[in-house]
Amino acid sequence: MSSSSPPVYDTIGRAYVAHRLPEPRWAAALAEHMAVAPDDLVVNVGAGTGNYEPAHCNVLAIEPSTVMIVQRPAGAAPVVRASASALPLRSGCAQVALAILTVHHWDDWASGLAELCRIAPRRVVLAIDFEVHSHFWLLDDYLPEVGLYARRCHPGHDTIAEAIGAERVVPLPVPRDMRDGVLGAYWCRPEAYLEASVRANASGLALADPAVVARGIGALRADLESGSWTDRHADLLGLDALDLGYRLVVAG
Repeated sequence: MSSSSPPVYDTIGRAYVAHRLPEPRWAAALAEHMAVAPDDLVVNVGAGTGNYEPAHCNVLAIEPSTVMIVQRPAGAAPVVRASASALPLRSGCAQVALAILTVHHWDDWASGLAELCRIAPRRVVLAIDFEVHSHFWLLDDYLPEVGLYARRCHPGHDTIAEAIGAERVVPLPVPRDMRDGVLGAYWCRPEAYLEASVRANASGLALADPAVVARGIGALRADLESGSWTDRHADLLGLDALDLGYRLVVAG
């Protein structure tokens, strides 16, 4: 984050812990690709409230938003208030640099990604394929302006993969009972999007024009009441998971 503007989550992260719980299947994938030993150090950059931080090694959290820092649970890893683009750490100090759904919020993402490479030989970044993400039914059918914004969002998973020298890009499908309230979490539970608190904790919705969101959610409410949403998306009801563009990018 730049010094001239407050971190975005100072505004949109005020009730984050109630809706953004770690999803166990995503946590297992992260643990597999971090592959840390008990004495290893993981630096979690843009750490937020600490979701997905490994429990069985050393962790240092980096987070610019005081609103997020105060929501970290008792016993969470120590946290340093700092920017991703200028980490107050020596080169090669950690075994793993971790960044979870955060890079597209960084003012200077190129410097931030270079910092991940500087501090650790292994980099694990949960990123987004914004082209896939932008065609989620909520955006295509009800919030096309948000979908257009998503298609223009940067950096996507491919840019991040190139910047950190990734060898693997692993799709993370969203299970139908997803615990982490990312924007696509409720793909088969559309009634959830009618709740303001749900929308407030998904950055793509929380940062959108409120008038656009109100119009789109009003149309969704009408389609749920009439049954037309179910008619149009009956194919989703039998799926266990859906690919909405979430990607685990792994280097080292």
